[in-house]
Amino acid sequence: MSSHPFPPPAADAVIRLRQQVSDLHQELVRYRLVVWTAGNVSARVPGHDLFVIKPSGVDYDRLTPDAMIVCDLEGRVVEGDLSPSSDTAAHAYVYRHLPEVGGVVHTHSTYACAWAARGEPVPCVLTAMADEFGAEIPVGPFALIGDDSIGRGIVETLAGHRSPAVLMKSHGVFTIGKDARAAVKAAVMCEDVARTVHISRQLGDPLPLTRADIDRLYDRYQNVYGQQAAADPADSAEPTDSAEPADPVEPADPVEPADPVEPTDSADPAAPADRGALA
Repeated sequence: MSSHPFPPPAADAVIRLRQQVSDLHQELVRYRLVVWTAGNVSARVPGHDLFVIKPSGVDYDRLTPDAMIVCDLEGRVVEGDLSPSSDTAAHAYVYRHLPEVGGVVHTHSTYACAWAARGEPVPCVLTAMADEFGAEIPVGPFALIGDDSIGRGIVETLAGHRSPAVLMKSHGVFTIGKDARAAVKAAVMCEDVARTVHISRQLGDPLPLTRADIDRLYDRYQNVYGQQAAADPADSAEPTDSAEPADPVEPADPVEPADPVEPTDSADPAAPADRGALA
């Protein structure tokens, strides 16, 4: 594998992210979001203008940490022997223009792609959608693969939008997140709600949620749901004045030994044993 002399902090992060990105590709298979070699996951290297992405056209069961490709934010290969994903330019564009994004995912999951083929957003009619997306899942413009046109469409569509997912028209799903795992979660949830809403429409018109209810559900899920980090009591304790040193304790007078105790008559064998002695 070709290598680049990363400084130690970046080198450690790249090793960790190679493993994470490799592992997360198996989650796409597990949740049936991809077929054959389609789809990809990438992760930004924190504090560096780099990201890690899968190689192009490699079977999922052959993906390993060493197979992952390191690129700069222009999409140029910095480390790796294989060609990077054909969507590398799109990922790079997202990282350049959305600095808060730490992970990008692309899938061709069945139900979400069905909505993309129609150029129709998935309406927010479920509490699970309000929780994760905070709105409908929008549709981005049609764009050809090969340059950063897809990336531009992703950024323009999601600008000012709560949804971490976009359905690129006649193409598929792209999701973003604070890290790669969050982007994978958004892709999983996108397919789940796309399927449910599609089935609902076979029964009739789904009932929309009100804007106020969507806002409340989104706020609760984003800020309250799950395990919250426990506050360190020491952090919230009020500082106290320094205590004055205590006066030295005077040594006590020696204790006189007690007189020996006269032995008593033997206890009655029939008397119950003292429970305190058995405690």
